[in-house]
Amino acid sequence: MSEITPAGGQPASMSVRQLFGIANFRFLWLGQIVSDFGDSLTALTLILFINRVTDGDTAAIAYLLIALALPHATIGLVAGVFVDRWNRKRIMIVSDVLRGVLVLGFLLTGTAENTNLSLLYVIAFAHSAVGAFFTPARSAVIPLIVPKEGLLPANSLAQISLVLFRLMGTAAAGFLVGGLDVFWPAYVVDASSFFVSALILSRLAMPPAAEVKAAAQATVSAVLSEMRAGFGLLVQTRILVGTLLAAGITMLGLGAVNVLLAPMIVNDLQVAETWFGAIELSQVAGMVISGSLVALLAARFKPTNLISGGLIGIGVGVACLALIQNVWHLFPILFLIGLMSTPLNTAIATLIQLVVDNAVLGRVSAALGAIIQVANLLSMFMAGTLATLVGVRNVFVMGGVLAIVAGFLAAAVFRGFKPPVAGVEDAAQTPVAA
Repeated sequence: MSEITPAGGQPASMSVRQLFGIANFRFLWLGQIVSDFGDSLTALTLILFINRVTDGDTAAIAYLLIALALPHATIGLVAGVFVDRWNRKRIMIVSDVLRGVLVLGFLLTGTAENTNLSLLYVIAFAHSAVGAFFTPARSAVIPLIVPKEGLLPANSLAQISLVLFRLMGTAAAGFLVGGLDVFWPAYVVDASSFFVSALILSRLAMPPAAEVKAAAQATVSAVLSEMRAGFGLLVQTRILVGTLLAAGITMLGLGAVNVLLAPMIVNDLQVAETWFGAIELSQVAGMVISGSLVALLAARFKPTNLISGGLIGIGVGVACLALIQNVWHLFPILFLIGLMSTPLNTAIATLIQLVVDNAVLGRVSAALGAIIQVANLLSMFMAGTLATLVGVRNVFVMGGVLAIVAGFLAAAVFRGFKPPVAGVEDAAQTPVAA
């Protein structure tokens, strides 16, 4: 990624080489890619497993996705408070170890011939609940180990790595299920990835600024008060209000799309599970290409424009999913969605890290994520009903329209906003070189 001085006086972005010169960032990134591979491997394996044992029951798949999303909308609120109270490095390590143990629990849910779906949902919920502590902790650690001028490329690299290693996990799941007709190896590999990630994260040498001072005793009233403070910041800061409205409205549409897309590919288009790696590759290609150009885009567009434009582009792509007649139609559409996704997600992550004080970043991130997940849950709950009432393809049109509306709404809220400019002083300590 080249160093570019954006218009408006923004300091030059750090290059990828400079980022990897920060030992702490290397360890955080390595831990991410290892667990991302395992996560995607298990996620698609579970969806394909449920699709097979229930003969394509979209409600059963929706229950899984709800079990995975619900903790972030509920437990995540409390988790954000404790992320701002406890040692964030320790939170990430413990979270990885616990999730590794829980993933092995999927081995106890039975086989395609004898399945205990209730146990599968319980384990999925517990796994996601533990992960609700990891996500805001990781988000709050990044600004402490990376200088402000490195946040945009760091978040962009995280997005690119996320999709690349999720692609590998998706392809592996498709091969195991579609080619070898087995499910259990996915759970073993995923558990191993969490244990490896925990080991890598133990190498983090956090700067003094990362030491979170525990507040007074964590009474119920104190925790509730800090949760309210996180919500208060969300509605008092215009950039956060715009982000919240845009993401929330978008997820009201995309939650149902996420439930219905995989079953439609397998059951309607009659596409074998082994195709999922290739299908995912089309979206990943778009995300990698746009991710490599994030610094160039940031030099010419404000982050807020990347958010609103990205949402509109994704909305157009999602609506076009209603037109597909065979598997080949998926490739250009998913490429477009991928092309819009990386700049969108990178801009959101970077702006939040810049405008929110790190001492409260955990609870603000958790509160924002919780509200978005509520919208996601509502959409998933309605997926089956909507598909029955108006048809699966019309649900895609509705989801796309909501994303487009969210993009225009975000543009209106963000109008006139000037993002913070990184100065000489930085929240992060001097990077720890290799």
